[in-house]
Amino acid sequence: MGWGAGGSCTPRPPIRQQPASETRVITVVFLGLLLDLLAFTLLLPLLPGLLESHSRAHDPLYGSWQRGVDWFAAAIGMPAEKKYNSVLFGGLIGSVFSALQFLSAPLTGAISDCLGRRPVMLLSLAGLASSYAVWAASGSFAAFLASRVIGGISKGNVSLSTAIVADLGSPPARSRGMAPSVTLGLQAAADLLSPLALLRFSTVARGQDPPSGDSLSHLRRLGLVYFLYLFLFSGLEYTLSFLAHQRFQFSSLQQGKMFFFIGLTMATIQGAYARRISPGREIAVVKRAILLLVPAFLLIGWGRTLPVLGLGLLLYSFAAAVVVPCLSSVVAGYGSPGQKGTVMGTLRSLGALARAVGPLAAASVYWLVGAPACFTVCSGLFLLPFLLLRTLPPLADTLKAE
Repeated sequence: MGWGAGGSCTPRPPIRQQPASETRVITVVFLGLLLDLLAFTLLLPLLPGLLESHSRAHDPLYGSWQRGVDWFAAAIGMPAEKKYNSVLFGGLIGSVFSALQFLSAPLTGAISDCLGRRPVMLLSLAGLASSYAVWAASGSFAAFLASRVIGGISKGNVSLSTAIVADLGSPPARSRGMAPSVTLGLQAAADLLSPLALLRFSTVARGQDPPSGDSLSHLRRLGLVYFLYLFLFSGLEYTLSFLAHQRFQFSSLQQGKMFFFIGLTMATIQGAYARRISPGREIAVVKRAILLLVPAFLLIGWGRTLPVLGLGLLLYSFAAAVVVPCLSSVVAGYGSPGQKGTVMGTLRSLGALARAVGPLAAASVYWLVGAPACFTVCSGLFLLPFLLLRTLPPLADTLKAE
């Protein structure tokens, strides 16, 4: 569903002259993420038709999922209309996909710290390619779900790409990652799968050469900000489809145009503005972007005309373009060179957990209390991550203090 919640952007590399080898690495990482994004977004416009075909075929597995969706829709008071059902069903599949990323991302990152980025990245890309092949050849709802499961488990390429870019300025990380250095024990595995342990970055804290007290505290605060932001953002982003159908009677084609406008705006902002943000200025930019989301979602939630909706989406797109890349860039600076995969995998896992539960929570609030109340309350809650960032010093100051 998400242009902004997914966070498929790598952190902006340092502004310095790059050797040819580093340029090649960044080019390969970019192309891998681009192809993955294009393949993933191919599914979005096709999903309603796929669900409709499985419904007409009376697929038994699809029928059992549909009964679950119908129960949830009745519980939150959603109208029993086909267009709303498709959005809710797609959201459920997206939540399952994100839940699998939540489980796999930290494990993938930790393993890459042991075995090296390249073999784990190749394995992730092979898994993603397999998932798209299974989807293309699927003739049943079970095969379609299998493709989503394989894709969710293999979706560690984004956090790995971030770790690879972070490694470029740290030669020891590349040599250290080529051979196993630690064995994942039961405690480490539990830390990589527990939401509370992930929020505390417990695996990083217990690892070799862990961050100091202040650095670890700041890293944990950034992780909480990342989770809260994506929980609120992905939820409201998901309910945009409900609002566009309900208030403006958008067709599926018009919704596609709306999300195309969002994506085009984000790409323009990232190319013209986000990549030029000076090192050390990321947190200040994130704070301004989060504050912009308050009027953005108020305009979207209360607006009754297309110009008002468009203005809200413009502000929304600006925030979506810079928050996740900037936060990822800052977090990539924490941890020792041999911990970058674990750090970024943990961050990615927190984001996946937020995207798994945020849409369902927001959909419940949307239909229980209405669009204006839902968007107003969630807009106000964006002040929580802003306040958490308000007293956070730049990473350079933290490292200097150590």
